[in-house]
Amino acid sequence: EQQRVSIARSIVNHPPVVIADEPTGNLDPETAWEIMDIFKEINARGTTVVMATHNKEIVNTITKRVIAIEGGRIVRDEAKGDYGYED
Repeated sequence: EQQRVSIARSIVNHPPVVIADEPTGNLDPETAWEIMDIFKEINARGTTVVMATHNKEIVNTITKRVIAIEGGRIVRDEAKGDYGYED
């Protein structure tokens, strides 16, 4: 519930960009997908969502732009990317 409240606060003024650092990290899978549905909805309304995650399933299911960073450098940038790393 706290994650949803935080997201609601961040989008109430319709910002052009929302930055989320591991927004699903400590959530059960069902709640994580509810959070992702919220992000998909606000993205569809025109807000850019920048999200850091290590959740392979989410990245591979959403198939949006994926930018991989290693050692502070961009090593991959794909328009419809996938996770690209082995577990």
